[in-house]
Amino acid sequence: MRIALFAATSAFVLLTACGGPQTSQANNTQANMSSSGSRPATAAASAVQVSATPVDKTTAGQLVKQRHDAMKQLGKASKSIKRSLDATPPDLAAVKQAAQPLSDTTAAKIVSLFPAGTGPDVGKTGAKPDIWKNPQDFAQKARDYEAAVKQFGDALTAAQADQVKASWGKVQDSCKACHDKYRVEDKH
Repeated sequence: MRIALFAATSAFVLLTACGGPQTSQANNTQANMSSSGSRPATAAASAVQVSATPVDKTTAGQLVKQRHDAMKQLGKASKSIKRSLDATPPDLAAVKQAAQPLSDTTAAKIVSLFPAGTGPDVGKTGAKPDIWKNPQDFAQKARDYEAAVKQFGDALTAAQADQVKASWGKVQDSCKACHDKYRVEDKH
């Protein structure tokens, strides 16, 4: 029973993340991109939206854990990138390696982790209810993040430390813009 539920949940998450069969060609294009981190602009990327259809409680709990794990992974990658950029000289090879989770996290993937029914009413989460009250703004912030990560990847490809540092600042700004509005402040 658990395996069937896990399989169904996984299929739901994957379909939600990829936008379903109507966008499979765009997703195949993204999946086949080079490791440079650059992504082609697609209509599907600009149409990222938070799902208005609530998920069931079991799926909601699994998605809350999945997004917590994904965001924690992004946080670890960010810390590693910052350490490598602060080194003298900056270790761009280490930055490139640490940046992989960022380039794997598209706007569609971020938004797919926040469907209706996965807010604070489900359980402990760092997500504010404003995500579901302002889904277009939240999706735009996810697109802004994806654009900043693309610029960061382009700078890494050029291997110019100053460009990498400047573009990293834009990635951090995009994260902060979303966190300031849509994330509950962590209390350690």
